[in-house]
Amino acid sequence: MRLAFFPWVLQNGAVYPYSPQKRVIAMATKLTERQQEILDLIRQTVARTGFPPTRAEIAQALGFRSPNAAEDHLKALARKGAIELTAGASRGIRLKVPDSATPSAQLTHPLLAQLVLPLVGRVAAGSPILASEHVEREVGVDPGLFAQTPDYLLKVRGMSMRDAGILEGDLLAVKRAAEARNGQIVVARLGDEVTVKRLQRQNGRIELLPENPDFAPIVVANTDEFALEGIAVGLIRTQPLH
Repeated sequence: MRLAFFPWVLQNGAVYPYSPQKRVIAMATKLTERQQEILDLIRQTVARTGFPPTRAEIAQALGFRSPNAAEDHLKALARKGAIELTAGASRGIRLKVPDSATPSAQLTHPLLAQLVLPLVGRVAAGSPILASEHVEREVGVDPGLFAQTPDYLLKVRGMSMRDAGILEGDLLAVKRAAEARNGQIVVARLGDEVTVKRLQRQNGRIELLPENPDFAPIVVANTDEFALEGIAVGLIRTQPLH
C-alpha cells in the first residue's frame, strides 16, 4: 500500500510542511548575521541528533544571557519564514526552508516513491518487532526524505515525545541498530515493552528520557532486560497540525 499524500515529512531530522506545487518556501526578508547563526545551529543540531535544539541549548551555544534572548531571535526567524514555532514545546522548531546546499533538500512527490517499508503497529510482549503479526501493512515512501535508509516505520503511541515533535499517530522511520549515540532518539526494548525515548548514558547508567514533563525518565537497572531495536532517522506526519 502507498500513502497518497504526506502533509508533513521529516528530512534530515527536521519536519517540513509538504507542498508538491511549491517545494521551497522563500524567506520574506534577508536574515541578519545572528539569525543566520541560529538557523545554521538548528540545522547542525537536527543533522547530528535528529531533532532541533531547545531555547536553552541555543542560548548556551551562542552565548546569550538567557533562553528569552534566543526566543526573540526565533520569533524573528519565524516572521521571516525560515522556521515555524510550536507553542508550548521546548523543541517545537520546524525548518521551513531546506538547506539548498544539500542534494536531498528537494522533496520528491510521494507518488514517485520507490522505498516500501513495513508499518509496525502494536508490538506484543516478548516477540520480535518485525514479526509478521505486528506489520499492519506496507507503505511506499520517498527514500529522499531520510538521511539514512530506514528499515521500517513504527506507529507512535502516546505523547511522551511531544516536545521533540513526535506526536500520537506519527510514523517514525527507524533504522535497525544495536548501538546509538548519547542524545539520539531510539526505539528500545525494556523487558516486554517497546518504547521510543531519547538515550542518555551517564556514569555507567542508562536512562531513557521522555520529551514531555508529564512523563518520568526511565532508569535502566543492571538486572533489566534491555536492548536497542533501532534509531530514529525520520518522521512522517499523516495528519496536519491544528
